[in-house]
Amino acid sequence: MTGMPKYAYVALADRIAADIASGKLPVGARLPGEREATELYRVSIGTWRRTVRYLREERHLVATLPAKGTYVVAAPE
Repeated sequence: MTGMPKYAYVALADRIAADIASGKLPVGARLPGEREATELYRVSIGTWRRTVRYLREERHLVATLPAKGTYVVAAPE
């Protein structure tokens, strides 16, 4: 099913996963905070939160430490 439209959060997660795979975002790198991410990626705060949750719970690429931020913990396989 190539060419199928994607939800905005999945498309953004794909973009971030590609940055992780390329080394642009290495293991240990901190993802931008909510305000910065909404400006950087031009998405709503809800889309950003869903993207982070998807990367964390479905793809297992990031981990979130409350009051500290979200960090890359693995590269895509």
